[in-house]
Amino acid sequence: MILRGRKVIVQDGNVEKALRKFKKKIAESNLLQEVRDRQEYTKPTTKRKIARGQAKSRWKRQLREQELPKKLF
Repeated sequence: MILRGRKVIVQDGNVEKALRKFKKKIAESNLLQEVRDRQEYTKPTTKRKIARGQAKSRWKRQLREQELPKKLF
């Protein structure tokens, strides 16, 4: 993973704008997510179980969206 461009220049004393740009760069590089993932160890079986549950919920949501509306008469 290449970590370039983690610096932001503050122009005209506009710290808020620079902070927004910095947060956006960090979010796009997934650096914060990686730090959160590394805070505690998750066993591979737990990772697979979570992934399987997420896949099930995605599948159920997709089926729900494809359902025809009930007849109301």
